[in-house]
Amino acid sequence: MERRISSSFTVDTFEARAADIDTVELDWLHALSIGVGWPHRAEDWQFLREVGHGIVAHDEIGRVLGSAMWFPHGLDFATVAMVITSPRLQALGTAQWLMKRVLSECKGRNLRLNATRAARKLYLSLGFRLERTVFQCQAEAQRPDEMPRLPEDAELRRLDQVDVAAIVELDAQGFGACRTELLAALLQQSIGFGLYRRDRLEAFALCRPFGRGHVIGPVVASNDRDAIAVVAPHVTAHDGEFLRLDTHLADGEFSSFIARSGLAVFDTVTTMSLGGHFRDPNERSGDGPVTYALASQALG
Repeated sequence: MERRISSSFTVDTFEARAADIDTVELDWLHALSIGVGWPHRAEDWQFLREVGHGIVAHDEIGRVLGSAMWFPHGLDFATVAMVITSPRLQALGTAQWLMKRVLSECKGRNLRLNATRAARKLYLSLGFRLERTVFQCQAEAQRPDEMPRLPEDAELRRLDQVDVAAIVELDAQGFGACRTELLAALLQQSIGFGLYRRDRLEAFALCRPFGRGHVIGPVVASNDRDAIAVVAPHVTAHDGEFLRLDTHLADGEFSSFIARSGLAVFDTVTTMSLGGHFRDPNERSGDGPVTYALASQALG
């Protein structure tokens, strides 16, 4: 995608300019997220730059004032994330200016994002609608005393690159968009487990380094029992270590298992959308796969 980042605007008493996020030093981006209390490492920023697009606002001496990214999936859908400004600059319109640039770049696409409480008003003003709460579950993982049994009719396998096509197909049914490139990139950084029945993938969970430790996601399955079966090995592998999982699920066996694994709700954000259909996993019927855990709040 060709970049035409050349506009500028006045913030307070100085002029800010837009630049492609790939032209900015990782240290500046890392400092930006640290400044608002987000856990992203420099490595997490680099991965996001590799799988998505973004812009930053910077001042005359190159200091980064804000950022915004988008992650296209297919021709008609994208997730929006990493919209960061200091509270003072957000009040001065920096976040709105960045978001309008994103909307211009993503014209014609249905959009989804996960909004903090502070940013919700901004996104509502731009036409986004509220969908569901995301529960950010994290803590030092604790392997439950009673681990769930693997379903008798299923086989648990370690995933690798030959499984990408099956992962993409299952994820697309649960997420509502095809994320081939993203999932292939995530699998390269992740340990993954898949639940197979008659050699058909019916659930999977990936886990990779992120922030303060590791994050489990995405997790896709058709029912709570299968979702637990693919998440449980990750809980065991990181027993006593910092672990995180982001989910829309408010109750049920899956949520109970996550709580028993020591991952308490630390914070919440709100999924919002602009155009298109959001499939709420809380409406799971067992007839088809749903997204039990997000890849991350940025990636959906």
